[in-house]
Amino acid sequence: MQRIRLRYTKRGRLRFTSHRDFQRAFERALRRAEVPMAYSAGFTPHPKVSYANAAPTGTGSEAEYLEIALTKTRDPETLRALLDESLPAGLDIIDAVEARTSGLADRLTASVWELRLEGVTVEDVQKAAEAFLAAETVEVQRKTKNGIRTFDARSAVTELTVSRPQGDPQGDRPLDSACAILRLVVRHVTPAVRPDDVLSGLRAVADLAPPVPAAVTRLAQGLFDEESGTVTDPLAPDREAVTAASSTAAATASATAPGAGTA
Repeated sequence: MQRIRLRYTKRGRLRFTSHRDFQRAFERALRRAEVPMAYSAGFTPHPKVSYANAAPTGTGSEAEYLEIALTKTRDPETLRALLDESLPAGLDIIDAVEARTSGLADRLTASVWELRLEGVTVEDVQKAAEAFLAAETVEVQRKTKNGIRTFDARSAVTELTVSRPQGDPQGDRPLDSACAILRLVVRHVTPAVRPDDVLSGLRAVADLAPPVPAAVTRLAQGLFDEESGTVTDPLAPDREAVTAASSTAAATASATAPGAGTA
């Protein structure tokens, strides 16, 4: 059985696609692309697809991950292209690699988020961000199925920076109005700290309240590097393992070829 790990996006209006909607669309894409999927056992077999840490509905993302199991070997790049063609624009398969290591979910320990805040100035957001970072704890509340839960939103945030917008690729927002771009790196902790929790924290410490909902996009997710403070590519270990295996196979083939080692 071959395992392939895929990176996909939720762009534009497709950011409003729920995780269940994406699951249905992806399983249809598997059938259209005639992917030789492995299926679970039992009375209701289903394709062996593992999803990892999906972004909330309404949130855009450039870094969603899943893993599929195949009954026949396929080239990852060819498979990526076939699946991408079978999905609607906005749900794009942008990377694929054969799984050669274990624990993909364990390598998703942090996310990089970008929040576009309309109707507030960069200066106001900068002051709020500084107040947030200066605080030891920032308690926020979130409504859950078990009631209101209070937790600290500060400890999970390792980076919080503010910048001016560089342009609007979708062309549906005016560039002459007040706007700030908030970039944050958030560890995946329990309970999970979401971008809207950080916005609640900014409201709590500096009374920052954008007049319109923030446009939120996940730019990356992966293993958090303590030394550099960056979020690394979770598929890199698989690429390295594939490269190492190919090099070993090539060296073995060269050594065992007829005439190898003869003068």
